[in-house]
Amino acid sequence: MIRRHGQVVRQKPAKLLSPSSNLGVAFFNLQADHKFIYMENIELKRLWEQIKGEIVRELPDCALPWVEPLEITGFDNGVLSVVTGQLMGRDILRRNYYSQIVEIIKKVTNNPNSDFVIIYDEKATKSIKKENEKIQKKIVETALKEQAMENLSYMQSASNLNLKYKFENYVVGKNNEFAYKVAKSVAEYPAEKYNPLFIYGKSGLGKTHLMQAIGHYTLFKNSKFKVKYTKTEDYVNDFISNSRKGKDTIENMSKFYKKYSNIDIILIDDIQFIESKNKTMLQMQHTFDSLYNKGKQIVITSDRLPKDIPTLTSALCTRFEMGLMVELVTPEYQNRFDILKKLSEDSGLKYTDDALEYIANNYVNNVRELEGAFHKAAAFAEINATDLTLDVVKTVLKCSENTAKNTFEDIVGVTAKFYEVSPEDIKGTARGQKVANARHMSIYLSRELTGKSFVSIAEYFNKKHTTIMYSYEKINKELRTNNELGNAEREIRQALRLI
Repeated sequence: MIRRHGQVVRQKPAKLLSPSSNLGVAFFNLQADHKFIYMENIELKRLWEQIKGEIVRELPDCALPWVEPLEITGFDNGVLSVVTGQLMGRDILRRNYYSQIVEIIKKVTNNPNSDFVIIYDEKATKSIKKENEKIQKKIVETALKEQAMENLSYMQSASNLNLKYKFENYVVGKNNEFAYKVAKSVAEYPAEKYNPLFIYGKSGLGKTHLMQAIGHYTLFKNSKFKVKYTKTEDYVNDFISNSRKGKDTIENMSKFYKKYSNIDIILIDDIQFIESKNKTMLQMQHTFDSLYNKGKQIVITSDRLPKDIPTLTSALCTRFEMGLMVELVTPEYQNRFDILKKLSEDSGLKYTDDALEYIANNYVNNVRELEGAFHKAAAFAEINATDLTLDVVKTVLKCSENTAKNTFEDIVGVTAKFYEVSPEDIKGTARGQKVANARHMSIYLSRELTGKSFVSIAEYFNKKHTTIMYSYEKINKELRTNNELGNAEREIRQALRLI
């Protein structure tokens, strides 16, 4: 079989020897004027390398000089064809080793009908050899890339990183833009900027994602870096199990110390869970000092500021505060919509904008519940072989239809009733504390529940654009620490669902 101009052509042999003859080999003798076009095929080359390896192992050493120059030209219907530029080598192999080579081909290919064809052509051999060298180079390059990716995957696994938490799939919005830029800078220049980096915010806002993205990026950029991600709870349990009294306590604690000190970047998640654990806090202080003094990067997350973590030692508090502290806040409507849009596109799911708008308007507290709602609706759409439409999300999520359609009047009316003031006071110029609180909450919910722009909200409330932004940011920030305010927000939201 010869490949000419991209087409497979079967060429009649100059002389086809009978398998029953004492020569026992089928043989093509290509004339010099026959143009031979080699089919570049990495899998074909790999097959030949495997067969050739078996031939080298089973044939005597005196046959090997004739085997080495052979270059594969094809494998069709069990017939393996090779080409050689050595006429004597062709004759020796077909005369003395044909049956052994055929048996090897049968074994490797698992084909009992295999056969072996030798082609003699000096010009073709040289051409094919060059092509095979290119193929071998590609095989080596592919193997190296595969090995590199395998090594990276192993390092990510050894570092305890989740493969989905990368910068590439982190949706950036106003609520997290600064934190994202800081994290990217830390990943680019570990321990050179913002060390330690302390990321804080309510649960489900993407702290773990951002933290692990630093680890992934660093490993991809420099595979020699040692990165370790650990939950504070795991760190605590690890310390307790290794510090228990026993004959191996000293050895175990030595291993524990090396485990958390012999690294380049440590990622400690949910540090708030270390509170009240005095011995562990002391050990954490030692770990922090050891890494920091060696010029290693420290990244920590928490649901609150260090000063707001009860019983946290002043020593740890000052250490956590000595670097940069960045906050993740509740995503705005546009950011929630963008997250849903990316989830839809990444999953290859067809969607309608009003379906995503519905989810974005009903799941406003954090990214985790937003993604959970999307995956629930997406699973239903996929199983039923349909697009993600408004009807689908309404059916699956069972949110009140009116929630996504609350008007400014609805929001102001319900909020006024909750705070025991009048809607006119909220939209007016009254300055009492109760009215001011109701006004701030109304503005915040107007933005969250309708997705309207600050300009539109300002027009309704007869206020300046900057005033509306101030009210929104004020409530958004206070909700992270003020439980009473959080309860008020939930009650008002619940009341609006019933309209």
